[in-house]
Amino acid sequence: MKNNWVKKVIPHLVAVVIFIVVSLVFCKPVLEGNVLNQHDIVGWKGAAQNALDAKAKTGQAPLWNTGLFSGMPNYQIYMEGKSVLPNLTKIFGLGLPNPANFLFIACICFYILALAMGLNPLAAVLGALAYGFSTYNPVILSAGHETKMYAIGFMPLLMAGLLLIFNKRYWIGLAIATLGAYQELMSNHPQINYYFFIIAVFVTIFYLVKWIRQKEFKHIGIVIVLSGVAALVGLGGYYLSYAATKEYTAFTMRGGKSVEIKGDQVTNTKTSGLDESYAFSYSMYMPEPLVMLMPKAYGGSSADPLSEKAQEKITEKLTALGNPQLNSVAGQLVGQLPAYWGGMSKPSEGTSGPPYAGAIVVLLALIGFVIIKGPLKWGLLIATALGIMMSWGSYFAGFNQILLHHLPLYNKFRAPSMALVIPQLTLTIMAAFTVQQLFFTANGKALLQQDFRKILYILGGTVVVIGLVYVGQSYSSYFDQQIADSPYPDDIKRILLGGLKSERQSMFGGQLLRTILFAALLVGVLFLYLRNTFKPQVATVILAAILFIDLWAVDKKYLTDDNYIPKETAEAQNFVKTATDDQILQDKDPHFRVFDVVNGFNSNHAAYFHRSILGYHPAKLRIYQDIIERYMSTGQPPQELLNALDTRYIIAQNQQAQPLLVPNPNAYGAAWFVKGLKPEADAAHELQAVGNTHLKDTAIVPQAAVASIGPIQPDSTATISLVKYTNDEAEYTSVSNTAQFAVFSEVYYPAGWKATIDGKEAAIIKTNYFMRGVAIPAGKHTVKLVFEPQTVKKGITISYISSILVVILVLGGFGMQWWVDHKMKNKTAA
Repeated sequence: MKNNWVKKVIPHLVAVVIFIVVSLVFCKPVLEGNVLNQHDIVGWKGAAQNALDAKAKTGQAPLWNTGLFSGMPNYQIYMEGKSVLPNLTKIFGLGLPNPANFLFIACICFYILALAMGLNPLAAVLGALAYGFSTYNPVILSAGHETKMYAIGFMPLLMAGLLLIFNKRYWIGLAIATLGAYQELMSNHPQINYYFFIIAVFVTIFYLVKWIRQKEFKHIGIVIVLSGVAALVGLGGYYLSYAATKEYTAFTMRGGKSVEIKGDQVTNTKTSGLDESYAFSYSMYMPEPLVMLMPKAYGGSSADPLSEKAQEKITEKLTALGNPQLNSVAGQLVGQLPAYWGGMSKPSEGTSGPPYAGAIVVLLALIGFVIIKGPLKWGLLIATALGIMMSWGSYFAGFNQILLHHLPLYNKFRAPSMALVIPQLTLTIMAAFTVQQLFFTANGKALLQQDFRKILYILGGTVVVIGLVYVGQSYSSYFDQQIADSPYPDDIKRILLGGLKSERQSMFGGQLLRTILFAALLVGVLFLYLRNTFKPQVATVILAAILFIDLWAVDKKYLTDDNYIPKETAEAQNFVKTATDDQILQDKDPHFRVFDVVNGFNSNHAAYFHRSILGYHPAKLRIYQDIIERYMSTGQPPQELLNALDTRYIIAQNQQAQPLLVPNPNAYGAAWFVKGLKPEADAAHELQAVGNTHLKDTAIVPQAAVASIGPIQPDSTATISLVKYTNDEAEYTSVSNTAQFAVFSEVYYPAGWKATIDGKEAAIIKTNYFMRGVAIPAGKHTVKLVFEPQTVKKGITISYISSILVVILVLGGFGMQWWVDHKMKNKTAA
């Protein structure tokens, strides 16, 4: 009995050791004390520093961030909840260093899924390595998309729980589905969560059809209840982030807009979700998802140059023109030509690398989709096709516009290319399932013998289709327009464009030959298995080795040892405090802001040290984005706007390109009284009025708010002074002889900010399009602005209760499954 238990456990321990070793070896520089230099994490640190500093002072993470965009909620930057659970993500990653932990989590979760599907441990290891090291994972890790990677890593765990429930392993299914739902949602990447939901829906639909045909209505009821419980508990744990984000989204760029800005013209509009052009940015050409099979078919990364051979050919043709000036710069000019030529080559777009799933994986999956039967296959197939069509975005506009405007919540997301996360999971599941069916089922060899010719047709047909694409493509790219619009002479343009198209065709043709090679290797392994030259275990190990070596070689092009730097260097080179920063930090006033011209509009450098009027975040408040688009993005913002934002310092450059601190003594301060109101009928007029109004004396307010403000009278002796200022609370003292209207240099956000005058709640009026205003009666008063969103309070309570339920359901589910299995075993023995 004891030996049988050990024999069952050893393969799984070996699998875990394999995942640990390959993850650490792939990320070897971390063992030498180095860290990944991830630009998105650097940006996050700049955005989060304001909250981290506040927590260091008070012991509690604030809900409002004063460092970015003159203020915004912290919900998408840094927010804490309450839970009885330990750090499950760290436990799943075995405490391995970043980024090895991410790769391990993806591998172990897929391994659990494979075991839940009843796969042999060898087939499970093959699938786990394929999923964990799918090239999209190292690509996003190099950029710092850690929440996305967590969400990708935990998708198989949730799928494992669902399939166990579907296959009547109810208790353990409930436990794993609950744990998977909790971990998947707590990864806090709604777009990846959404993609998983699509997979789950189609798999469930085809299982449901099977159960209805077999009249298993009791089972359907159990599935609905258990899956629903797991989903609700997972959602409960995520409720704090979900509710806060949902509330916040309505006021961001992703919630639509009320004005349309074109140059200096502003008109009223009404949209929901992201603008179509923004939502469809980072779309793929229709043949481009072939990069899941052929990684360099479209050039790889936007940062990759042309091959040396191609550069030499183009340079030779340029120098043959006999232009001495051109000869001296020809090599440099050609060296700037990008290898990538896919759909994301539009201006301001690009890709860090292909979502390569592995040639063996894709080919095995294609075989499985044809020769394997069952509901899982059909659900995975439909989800795969949908994911590919979604990735086309604007290049398949009719279909994707329907999704954008009618599929719930879909208009909150952008980057259609990310939808290939769907086939990343579905194809790998199908590939591992195919290995199981061919090598580790009783009739596997007979099935292979029967369908061997069909397999040859599948692989041959795949090659033919790719060959047709090879012949039929124009090999043009959006980048070509930049060359066509350049001031170069026509003969230079012709050489550059001709050289690019020739190289693109050569790359695609080379990838076609590469695919033929992998197809031949796969056929060879299958043939030798049929001939009894290879045993199932040997054939699986060979395929796993081919697959993993292939992925490793491609992955290392996008997450190299050069991506790592010593920890001390990372700390030193990012957010280095300059002499200019030191000068600003000598000012101990808690409120003023900084306009950083040097680091640009998408840098969080200033936000790391100061309260910045700019920064970077993908979900800015819509009203602030409108101010940026109308008054900041085209050049120097109006001085009135800078003053109203309490911009006391401007970081500019001197003639030697060194930082130059420019004080602005005219900044209006934290709050001020105006002499009069300027009512506007709609949002467009409010926004336009910001550029032609003296904001120190006049407040722009909605026409509908005038009555609630009431009459105000100028008082030259009236004062309003800041007494206390923290992230979530500001206190002012007001003294006046007449009723006044105070403008606060704070961003308007109605979902949580409350104003009180001497403890009595007062209305906050949207002022100057994006700021706050409060009507204050005559006399001496204490005015407070406090950020107390009820959504967060409620979310903390629900999340805490859900964390308790996770413990109960996971431990209870495993315990009950053991009891049921033990009881069944005793019954069988009797």
